[in-house]
Amino acid sequence: MEIYEELVSRGLIAQVTDEKEIRDLINNGKATFYIGFDPTADSLHVGHFMALCLMKRLQMAGNKPIALLGGGTGMVGDPSGKSDMRKMLTKEDIDHNISCFKKQMSRFIDFSDGKALMINNAEWLLKLNYVDVLREVGAHFSVNNMLRAECYKQRMEKGLSFLEFNYMIMQSYDFYKLYQDYGCNMQFGGDDQWSNMLGGTELIRKKLGKDAYAMTITLLLNSEGKKMGKTESGAVWLDPEKTSPYDFYQYWRNVADADVLKCIRMLTFLPLEEIDKMDSWEGSQLNTAKEILAFELTKLVHGEEEAKKAQTAAKALFAGGNDNSNMPSFELESSLLQNGEIGVIDLLCASKLTPSKGEARRLIQQGGVSVDDKKVTDLKAVITSADFEKGHIIVKKGKKVFLKITLA
Repeated sequence: MEIYEELVSRGLIAQVTDEKEIRDLINNGKATFYIGFDPTADSLHVGHFMALCLMKRLQMAGNKPIALLGGGTGMVGDPSGKSDMRKMLTKEDIDHNISCFKKQMSRFIDFSDGKALMINNAEWLLKLNYVDVLREVGAHFSVNNMLRAECYKQRMEKGLSFLEFNYMIMQSYDFYKLYQDYGCNMQFGGDDQWSNMLGGTELIRKKLGKDAYAMTITLLLNSEGKKMGKTESGAVWLDPEKTSPYDFYQYWRNVADADVLKCIRMLTFLPLEEIDKMDSWEGSQLNTAKEILAFELTKLVHGEEEAKKAQTAAKALFAGGNDNSNMPSFELESSLLQNGEIGVIDLLCASKLTPSKGEARRLIQQGGVSVDDKKVTDLKAVITSADFEKGHIIVKKGKKVFLKITLA
């Protein structure tokens, strides 16, 4: 099976503009394609991970990826799928986030010997003259069409700033510049980006004529990714300092039964023939599938050694084992104990298991907190220094979050 047909079989492609041409380019390793990453945080997250997996697949088939870092577009912020305007970032914040992205991307994509490019759109966007943009780019965009775009619809009722309104033009200009300067003939993105992507294709064809060869393709993957990567405690990050390998493993181990085979098909590099055999799995077999998914993705992001540690820790907790050496841990400063004790509510906040005392109270009232297998029901319950005599305590939040706490 050729790579384009494999992407279709894995459920990765939602819609395309020029399917025959796209198929031929990808299958023959002649696509130079880009995916954009706006640096809105200091780590990539699960949604980005999905796009990186796609770039890796296509590079393995001989195509050339361009990871476009949004040093320019990040100054504006993408309104797609947002109910409110994004927080404005400083240039220093953006530059720091970009440096973090670069390190993480290199785990997935081979940038050696020109096999892939990493480019910052600040190189051209921050140098643009406003009047030149209006004349050279703005003239090719219909405001009526822009207002009908899906990426703006959600914001129209609450209010769309003029700043954000320009995002489509900036993203379209990115494709135009990459086409001219780097021979980029294809762009990928989630289906929430479809209007922005079409804008880039149309800009190239209008400015350079009908012979200009540029195409777009959207991924079911990225739009589904909007639903993924969120937990009660926040996003699931690729940075092990923000989401530990164990928590990353557990996130995938706990996907819904209805999603596990879809995730295996989309995100792992297991052969399709092997995955097809899993289609008939049900009951306890789905738990096996979840373990496969969690191990494969943790190995891809954090390496095989960390994946094995996470798997061992998970089995220790959920299969009756006694090895908790790889369980997520937290060192509690002894100075936080007053007269040798600390309230469970304060402990939950200090260990970042809950973001606030109010959330900690709610969790206890709902029966969602246990300490050393004993459910906490009293809001005034305390942990004493004597509870740490065996070296640690284990706090359980909900059904799936465990934390080993030691006393400093």
